[in-house]
Amino acid sequence: MTPAEKVTTYLDNLGIKYKIVEHPAAYTTEQADEYIKGMEGVRTKSMFLTNKKKRNFYLVIMDDDKRLDMSEFGEIVDNKRIKMASEESLKEKMDLSAGVVSIFGLLNNTEKDIEVFIQKKISSEEWMTFHPNDNTKTLFIKTEDMYKFIKSVGFEYQIIDL
Repeated sequence: MTPAEKVTTYLDNLGIKYKIVEHPAAYTTEQADEYIKGMEGVRTKSMFLTNKKKRNFYLVIMDDDKRLDMSEFGEIVDNKRIKMASEESLKEKMDLSAGVVSIFGLLNNTEKDIEVFIQKKISSEEWMTFHPNDNTKTLFIKTEDMYKFIKSVGFEYQIIDL
């Protein structure tokens, strides 16, 4: 089963409806956005972060037009030295590679040791977009179903002002 099939099978089993657009591999949000122009849905940026000692891990979901202020986020999580997690940590914690990070990587985190944060500005939009653990596809999911998915895989989330 491919990573995307694992995601869609899981969503199907939850009764969550979604739309998928297939496209050439996209390694940045800008590239992915080109393939879904004119379609309704927040273009999300998913960032996998850690602290200096690599003991705390964070998944931040935000509007892809927004730039994350690491210092501000560090204050929110009460951890001053926040940085992008390494490719090794991403592979170990979410079984993903760079350019494919999304909420669906939580399916692969058996330790349940990632804290999930969602930007307040996008938290009540109707549709969100993510790679389904495959950067040749963009998956559109209703925001309420995104929350349902996160809870179903055993995670809590916090909505924060960024």
